[in-house]
This record gives sequence, structure tokens and C-alpha cells, in this order.
Amino acid sequence: MSSFHLSNLLSFGLEPRPMLRLRLPQDRDAPVRVRRVQSWRDQYYFTRLPWLIYENDPYWVPPLLIEVKEFLNPRKHPFYQHGVAAQFLACQDGCPVGRILVSEDPRYNAKHGTRVGCFGMFESIEDPRVAHALFEAAAQWMRQRGLTHMMGPIDYSINYPCGLLIEGFQYPPRIMMNHNPPYYAELCESWGFQKAKDLYAWWFVKDNENLRCWMQRVRRFQERSRIKIRPFNLSNFEAEMARCVEVYTVTRYDQWGFIDLTPAELRYFAKRLAQFARPDLVLVAEDNGKAVGFSITVPDLNEAIRPLNGRLTSWGMPIGAVRLFQRLKQVKTARVMVLGVIPGYRHRGIAELMILQTIERGVRDAGFDSAELSWTLEDNHAINNTIQAVGGKLYKRYRIYEKCIAE
Repeated sequence: MSSFHLSNLLSFGLEPRPMLRLRLPQDRDAPVRVRRVQSWRDQYYFTRLPWLIYENDPYWVPPLLIEVKEFLNPRKHPFYQHGVAAQFLACQDGCPVGRILVSEDPRYNAKHGTRVGCFGMFESIEDPRVAHALFEAAAQWMRQRGLTHMMGPIDYSINYPCGLLIEGFQYPPRIMMNHNPPYYAELCESWGFQKAKDLYAWWFVKDNENLRCWMQRVRRFQERSRIKIRPFNLSNFEAEMARCVEVYTVTRYDQWGFIDLTPAELRYFAKRLAQFARPDLVLVAEDNGKAVGFSITVPDLNEAIRPLNGRLTSWGMPIGAVRLFQRLKQVKTARVMVLGVIPGYRHRGIAELMILQTIERGVRDAGFDSAELSWTLEDNHAINNTIQAVGGKLYKRYRIYEKCIAE
């Protein structure tokens, strides 16, 4: 069972009952106006606009509104301790029809020698005028800060949800992965965005012939290997986190688009994961006590929150929270979020050993019957080939776009 407890749910707080209604504009020829989100009303529309966009999408998973608000709150989210961001809302005929989040991470630009700003949380009705107005507002905000290139969708950095779904619309999104209508790619490309990088999501099922044969080979290798794979030690939480972070930074440092997490961001992620992750599925690979790799696999929280329609409370009562607590016990899908091995230890079967133990523990102890591994870079051939050898199927593709916005 997950370590997610009802007390964690109640700690989110109470969500006020909605008062404002979203609707499509009657006059679709009316001009599009974009304004920066500053009032409580604009914030209300910004967080709830997806309910209008995805009203008829059977695969969309409504996010928990309380989490969305925390993600955007400069007083609560650790990104704002070193970066800046702004939200913009597009309206037509008095109706909210689009939104965008723009951000600048000075640490990223210093590391990569760039002047890049990011856009994320992009939503728009199927109208190029709306999307282009939002992109131009984002570009203008970035130009005022001396930035010359725009990249996205990226919510703050690639450590957070990123990528525009371009293949695999017929599947629901897994925890912390994006979902969007098919027409979004055309909206982006019609404004001049070009592909920067594609990200892959892979699908596993516990019963496939490739996997069974592969597992037999890896078990034989495991008997001869000196590498030890063990679960995360909760009793030594701080030291374990430090080891995992060190491995994570080393494995990703030269990866495209990477920026290491700050201590505040690490605490933010640790707090979130502690609410629903299974410690036995956070694995550390060691060579004579030295951490050389680690992986994080979590239950797909989206599977549990989908019926809640974004709310943990109704009429001030934690009805949704109780339902979520109950549904977490029934989750049958997992997401492998992180899988990394430090340089010098790659191509030595360590990733395979972690995958093997993840599968065995996930099926035997957690009752999972399928999992998504996401995301991997399109040109990370080593890990992509390993995933395919295990029987993973490429079933979703996400794209990050870029554009020069210098005047």
C-alpha cells in the first residue's frame, strides 16, 4: 500500500465552491485581448480554463485545483526563490479563451550560456488568433527581460511537466505528464515555433514474451554481479536524499535542457513524493557502498484523482479526499519517473537490474499490471534500446519547441 495518508489529503486545505462560469464566446469575430493575471478573478479563470478546453475529451484527467494553485503561488513554490514567472489570460467577447505561463530561470541561462525564457501551462481554444496573441504577450514579457529565445511547453524547467503531446492522444496522461488536444501543434507551428527536441513515453505490461525472456537473462546476470540494488531507506531520509540527488545531478548534468534542482526544490519534490510514493519502489544501485544509480517509480496518482473533477472537498467536507484515499489502494498503473546510472557504470547492466527489481516489486508487492516509463530523450539511444529490449512500446511522443524572439 502507498504511504499516502488521509492526513496528507486534508493538509491540502479546503477548496471554495466555484462561483464563476466558463463559456465559449458568442462573437467569435471579437478581438482577442491578453492581460496579465493579477486579480483573484483572473486567477480563478486561469486555473479552471482547462475544464472548458477539455470538456469533451474522454482522456483528460482534471488536476487537483489545490495543487495547481500551490504550483503557481510564488510564496509556496521554490522556483520563485531563484526564478521569475508571470501568467497571462486571453479573453474574447468577455470570455476567457486561453492562458499561458512564462518564466525565466537565471540559473539555467548561466549554466547553458543562453538567454532563454520558457512558456508552459498553455491552453487555447482552436483559434490561431488566441494562441498567437498569447505567444506574443509571452515574447514581449521575455524581451523586456533581455531574453532572445522562447522554448516550451516547459513549466519552469524540464524538472517539471514539459512537452506538447503530438502522438498518443488516445491514452490518458500519467502523473506529472502533459495532455493536450491534437490542434495545439498547429497553433505553435503557425506562429513560427520549430522543433527543439522530442521526448518519448514508453508502455510496459507485465505479460509479454520479450519481457519474460529478458528477465531470465537479467536474473542470471544478477547472480554474478557485484552491484547491489536496494530500496530507499526511510529511516535515514536526509542522507538517502543527498545520495540520490548527487547521482541524479551527475547522470543528467550534460543532458539536453538540464538544470539541477535547488535544495528548496528538492524539499518540494521530497514532500510531494512522500505523500504517495512507495519507498520499496525507489531503488538505489550501489557498488561496494557507493551509489552509482537510482530509480523512482510511483503509483499513477492520476488514476485515482480522475473521478474527483479537481476537487478534494464538497460543501466544506473532505468527500473527495476520502474517495482519493480509497482509490489509491486500487491503482494498477505505475510511472517510472527517474532511471539513471552515473558515467563509468553505464552499459554494465545496472539499468537492467533496476528495471528488473522494479518490475518484480511492482507486480508482486504493489499489484501493478502495467507502467509508463517517461520521459526519455529521442536521441538517448542507450536507454531507449534498453527499454525496447525489455518489451517497452513507444506509445507517446512529446515535443519541445523553440523560437528566436529577438527584435
